[in-house]
Amino acid sequence: MKIHHLNCGSMREIEAAEGRLPAVCHCLLIETDRDGLVLVETGLGTQDVVEPERTLSAEFLGRAQPVLDIEETAYRQVTRLGFRPEDVRHIVLSHLDLDHAGGLPDFPAAKVHLREAEHRAAMSAPGHHPEDRVRYRPAHWAHRPQWVTYPGYQGDPWFGFDAVRALEGLDAEILLVPMGGHTAGHSAIAVPDGDRWLLHCGDAYYFHGEIDPDRPHGHPGMDVLQQITEVDRPLRLGNHARLRELVRLHGDQVSVFSAHDPWELAQYATATAAARP
Repeated sequence: MKIHHLNCGSMREIEAAEGRLPAVCHCLLIETDRDGLVLVETGLGTQDVVEPERTLSAEFLGRAQPVLDIEETAYRQVTRLGFRPEDVRHIVLSHLDLDHAGGLPDFPAAKVHLREAEHRAAMSAPGHHPEDRVRYRPAHWAHRPQWVTYPGYQGDPWFGFDAVRALEGLDAEILLVPMGGHTAGHSAIAVPDGDRWLLHCGDAYYFHGEIDPDRPHGHPGMDVLQQITEVDRPLRLGNHARLRELVRLHGDQVSVFSAHDPWELAQYATATAAARP
């Protein structure tokens, strides 16, 4: 498999010891041998750029300050790589927040894989959580995607995590790893990359310092945002601890990154550029 690391939506700049960069929507485009293209997360879509007042919430626009550059959309990046949108046969989502699922309408033929609890929460929104009307935007699935959902209580162990499921209908071994707390059915996505695994953690954490096994530390602005959007704080913070343990014990086997940390994305973009002939 060949894996492309994409930024499908720059947002408000954040500052840390490493410098100042815009937050990103870190997505993966995977070229498989038999399953066509697999897109992990979609970021913001073309409709979001053209009609943000219709497909995105006012709260998100004010809070995240997205750049809304159509060239950053997965649709445009897929075509620039020489593929057709219909070549994307599978989309895997950590959850259905608007900045993770906004590109779904750009790939209407793709099967969309996610946990059953997340699908149920989004389809019943606005629910009990005050953020539901902000995070879940029905315009993103008005085209009626081919949903493939997974119960949270079935699966196998994987590096200390339970109920881990391989995606149905794919030869490629791509895994859904339950990692709740941010939303009702949030997952991480594990992708094999040579002799290692990549673990895309979605919004299980926002800032790389949170999972530093030796000196865990948050980011003031991003900590506040996580608290606003969480549905289960003990579960979210428990997953931080489990991820730190994963990095400590298996950092040589699993590379961990989140959806919005620009410094993590920069590491992969640099490595990809260095590998080019």
